[in-house]
Amino acid sequence: MRARGTSGMPEDREVWCRSQEIEAAPDEAAHLMDLAAFADNRLDDDDAARVAALLARDEAAAGDVAVARALASATMLAADAAVIARAEALVDEDRPEAVLIAFPARPTVPRWYNAASWSGLAAAVVLAGWLGFDLGSGLSNAPPFGQQTDTASTSDLLDPAPLLLRDFTESSQI
Repeated sequence: MRARGTSGMPEDREVWCRSQEIEAAPDEAAHLMDLAAFADNRLDDDDAARVAALLARDEAAAGDVAVARALASATMLAADAAVIARAEALVDEDRPEAVLIAFPARPTVPRWYNAASWSGLAAAVVLAGWLGFDLGSGLSNAPPFGQQTDTASTSDLLDPAPLLLRDFTESSQI
C-alpha cells in the first residue's frame, strides 16, 4: 500500500526515513547496561556485534569492558559457609537466571589508620571546646542581655580595643 504523500514510498519506509533524520540523545543507562551485558557475554550475536562496533569507536568504554572481564575471571577469596548458605537460601531455585555473584572481599584497613582517625576527631573536639570556652570567658563580667543598664553598652560587650594596635609614644593621647 502506498502512502498518500508525493514521495510514493510506503508509510513504514517514510516513517523510518524521518526517524533516521531525527537526532535523539542516547540513553546512558541503556548504554551502560549494554556494556555490562557485553562484558558478561550475555548478549545475542546481533547485539554483541553492535556493542563491539561501539567499543571499536570508544577506547575508554573498551578499557572498562576489558577491566570488568579481567575482574570477573580473577579468583575470589572464599567466603564463610554460613554466608554462602544464607545467600543460597535467598535464591529461588526455580528460576534459570538465579546465579550467585561473588563480590570481592573488602580491603583490610591497618589498625593505625583507625587509631589516627579517632584521635584526630578527639583532638578536634578538644580544640573546639577550648576555643569556645576561651572566647566566652571575657563575657563573664558583662550584664545579662535582657537587662538594660547605663554602664553597659554594646561596646563593652564587643570591645575591639584589644585587637587594635595602640600608639604609646609621648605624642599620643589616650
